[in-house]
Amino acid sequence: MSYVCDIRNLVMNKAEHFDESLQELAKFSKVLSHPARLAILKYLAEAKTCISGDISGYLPLGRTTVSQHLKELKDLGLIKGEIDGLKINYCLNCKRIRQYLQLYEDFFLEIRKQDSLC
Repeated sequence: MSYVCDIRNLVMNKAEHFDESLQELAKFSKVLSHPARLAILKYLAEAKTCISGDISGYLPLGRTTVSQHLKELKDLGLIKGEIDGLKINYCLNCKRIRQYLQLYEDFFLEIRKQDSLC
């Protein structure tokens, strides 16, 4: 039984064997991998202000589903959600987004430098 648990722990912790910047890029990529989250980011960027209240009216999804996507974006720090009375004001966390974009830029810089021989 302990052997099975040891294997599960090893499999679950494999990400820890990679460089921290690669782990961060993977988390960022995972959050961005859903079109609803991309739509939320796009909507907040186009609004150019904090959005108060229900964002689900702008997406073809239910309120609960939108809330789950907002939580994913907020947990990673891509958006801020501040309580204002009974409503929550959502806006982009541009500083954090720029940090992730820089990680991508650094990652792909080395790849762009390579001339493939195949």
